[in-house]
Amino acid sequence: MKVVWQKGDVTVRNVYETLLERRKIAYTSVMTMMKILEGKGHLKRRREERAFVYRATRPETAVVRSMVREFVDRVFDGSAQPLLVHLVKDRRLTEEELDEITRLIKESE
Repeated sequence: MKVVWQKGDVTVRNVYETLLERRKIAYTSVMTMMKILEGKGHLKRRREERAFVYRATRPETAVVRSMVREFVDRVFDGSAQPLLVHLVKDRRLTEEELDEITRLIKESE
């Protein structure tokens, strides 16, 4: 999805070549994932000459929000607190990130 949001209209080959710059991946894996994302409604495709061209159906922020919500529901029974505790204890958050979270918590009170 990141490649699609970044580039706009893409083919499977466009996404495959972009991902291949970072890591080894099979073309068929990219094609399968894009079909899954289309099935979930995250991508829409149209035929252009001999290839399908894919486009994101929703903005990145909306999809990420939905995926995080689904993850928290599935893994943490709907509570975000254990996720945050895990991130803090595993030192996955920088001091700046912790300060920002603290500021956001204070703002929401």
